[in-house]
Amino acid sequence: MHAYSRLELENLAASLANGVGVPEKDAKIFAETLIDADMQGTATHGISRLNIYLQRIEKGLIDPRAELKIDRQIGSILTIDASNGLGQVQARKTLDLLMPLARTNGIAAATIRNSQHFGALSYYCNLAADQGFVLLAMTNCEPAMSPEGGCQAFFGTNPIAASFPTGKGFNVKIDLSTSTIARGNIIAAQKKKAPIPLGWALDRQGQPTTDAQEALLGTVLTMAGHKGYALALMVEVFSSVLSGAAIGPAIGSMYKDLDRKQDVGHFFCLLHIPAFMDLDEFTQRMDHTIDGIKACRKRPGVEEILVPGERSARNAQTNSARGITLSKEILAELEQWCTRLNVPFHYQEAAI
Repeated sequence: MHAYSRLELENLAASLANGVGVPEKDAKIFAETLIDADMQGTATHGISRLNIYLQRIEKGLIDPRAELKIDRQIGSILTIDASNGLGQVQARKTLDLLMPLARTNGIAAATIRNSQHFGALSYYCNLAADQGFVLLAMTNCEPAMSPEGGCQAFFGTNPIAASFPTGKGFNVKIDLSTSTIARGNIIAAQKKKAPIPLGWALDRQGQPTTDAQEALLGTVLTMAGHKGYALALMVEVFSSVLSGAAIGPAIGSMYKDLDRKQDVGHFFCLLHIPAFMDLDEFTQRMDHTIDGIKACRKRPGVEEILVPGERSARNAQTNSARGITLSKEILAELEQWCTRLNVPFHYQEAAI
């Protein structure tokens, strides 16, 4: 494992994206979302995915210069066509459209269709929280998870997320898939040829498996059984039924379907906190809530009760100081793309 600085990796990712046709400004947005995930400790949604995005752009499955289109606007409600562009770029541009609407009306919402996998939802939620908003975000994704009682992939891992500003130096961040584990963790295990814990997934015959490859061919399990199934369905309705995007198995696979677009759907609902109460009062109440949680009696052997988002913030501090760790496999992919696109492979290894 090697560690590298955030800035150098963002510049490298942006240069590679620009090399396959992504405009410079959009390439910077794209790179920022990837490296932010690595900074937060969510490597499954970071630069490790750059390779597949670049492949899909080269194959014409993602339009690197796609224009964001507003299909319909009623008040502060937008229906967006991402035009088969990079999901990260189009989602960020949608959020930028929603913010002035929410400042004026207190709330704004958008559906997004014809999009792609767009990375970690927490990036957009934290961006909103830093500016005094609460963003409720959802997305569907390629089929990976069966309904409760089934063993055929219908839903994606269908995450849901929101972040809340505090006075503690970090945002309370809820970002969770409706599966028992994010599929990216199984992909990571498969790349390392490592087993996965029992209870994560079923194989193609509907039997529990610890084989990551079999799990990717089978289905991920929903979290909390029927409750996770219900949440996955809710996300599917908001993200795809309501947006007009592909539903369930009709969504193209990011990795397997290298002959068709994905047509992923997203849902954003943005609340402006000052429309509900003074922002300072809100953050004080959040801090009081956090203090109350941390004051709870601890279980035996537990030194500290953490709140969602706290570990990610600590990871970001650590990675800012020591650099972002990259595996030899990821470095090899980056070197190959740099050679192909004639991008200098000159970033410096950070001190650890």
